[in-house]
Amino acid sequence: MRLTILLILAILNATSAAAERVDLGGRFYRIDLPATVAGAPILVALHGGGGNPDQFARASGLAEAAQAAGYAVILPAGSGRGRLLTWNAGYCCAAAAQAGVDDLAFLDAVIADARARFGLSDNRLFLTGMSNGSMLAETYAALRADRVTAVAGVAGTPDVAHLHPRFAVPLLHIHGTADDHVPYTGGVGPSGLTNTDFAAVADLISTFHAPFGRGLVRSERIIDPADDGMRVVEETWSKNGRPALRLLTVEGGGHHWPGGPRAGRRGGTRDISANAEILRFFESFR
Repeated sequence: MRLTILLILAILNATSAAAERVDLGGRFYRIDLPATVAGAPILVALHGGGGNPDQFARASGLAEAAQAAGYAVILPAGSGRGRLLTWNAGYCCAAAAQAGVDDLAFLDAVIADARARFGLSDNRLFLTGMSNGSMLAETYAALRADRVTAVAGVAGTPDVAHLHPRFAVPLLHIHGTADDHVPYTGGVGPSGLTNTDFAAVADLISTFHAPFGRGLVRSERIIDPADDGMRVVEETWSKNGRPALRLLTVEGGGHHWPGGPRAGRRGGTRDISANAEILRFFESFR
């Protein structure tokens, strides 16, 4: 019995020791390091509007899953008061956008600091995010296309009218057709907290498709293992047998991180896990 307790304590201590807070320029980032740190690929994960790094780690479960898969998971903090933080992703959101916070430069600084401080990979950089975090992750990937290995966004579309990627960046996007915060077909979300006229998911796919040019082969399949009143349409555009773009449309799905603990309590789909889909997509480029 005593040995069991000691083993549990050792596991908990090891887990908590792997998550570290780094203060940087008046802001901070959380980093969860894998078992092998030297040269580890980087996964930057951006919380949604009104969230924070620890909240996003709990709500999504992504940090734990990606850390176990060998990624150094960086969860930067947006700006704002207290623990309700936002990102300036161009046309959204809240105080960060209104104040014109340079979050692209902040992410540059976070990534450079983490690489130098922990000896992480110089050429394997992945980004993801939820809602407002998805907008910034995809914006960063488009504007820093020569630096980003692949990007995945959930329930948030960036201001694609002002994004023109010069290089091809593999993209995975997950979005529900019943999202009332960031509508799947674009426009102002009826339950959103801003009056942003969001870009449609189709326009996002077209923006990231353009640099790949011709020659992408499209395939489609239906994912519907759970009796939850929803199903997922997976569309993949591949080049030389490797996915270049993938869109997971959750028919009937809302503003959720699929598979996350919070989404499960609020009626999110059980057909897919965003964590599993993101890591599966990224694995093609490691």
